[in-house]
Amino acid sequence: LTGLFLCLFLIVHLLGNTQLLLPADEAIGKFNGYSKFMTGNPIIKIVSYALYASIVLHAVYALVITLQNRQSSGGQYAYDQREKTSKWYSRNMGLLGAVLLLYLVIHMKDFWYQYKWGNIPLDEAGNKDLYTIVVEAYGQWWYVLLNVLAFVALGYHLLHGFFSAFKSLGAYPPRLSKLLYFFSVGLTVLLTAGFIVIPIYVYFKFHS
Repeated sequence: LTGLFLCLFLIVHLLGNTQLLLPADEAIGKFNGYSKFMTGNPIIKIVSYALYASIVLHAVYALVITLQNRQSSGGQYAYDQREKTSKWYSRNMGLLGAVLLLYLVIHMKDFWYQYKWGNIPLDEAGNKDLYTIVVEAYGQWWYVLLNVLAFVALGYHLLHGFFSAFKSLGAYPPRLSKLLYFFSVGLTVLLTAGFIVIPIYVYFKFHS
């Protein structure tokens, strides 16, 4: 459930971030207005607290499951051919999750923390100019590369996690398994590509 809620957040977050693809004079007002709404609306604030709780619960529960799986397996098998029956990303969800958690800490520090408590200048409409902060951050090639690597990890994480979440909930009718699988793949590709394209676009548009 926490994973599916985080997937919903990713969809909303990506839709908001697509405003960075607009012409600069239009994007600055819309993106900063969107940022103000997402941080100032009382309902959104409640949803944000649920989001923070979901991130913590998702990470903690994933760690517990990973440790339980290792204990139940008793370590390495003498004859281990799991690579023939499962995908690499499905066997390494813990590693992929750790990469994403590390990226999330950096991302929150650079944007969320700065927006809340940093000394951010105002735009012409009087909103905090987060747009300029994002554009400057994506002007650093290593930061763009970090985003690309993080969202590749996200893609693999989603590719297994979204599909398997329905199995875990028991909401997995066999006759719809192929449809659910292709929907999972499609959603994963759209989210991954979207989050990767935006920083690359900003980098080459403003800093190439």
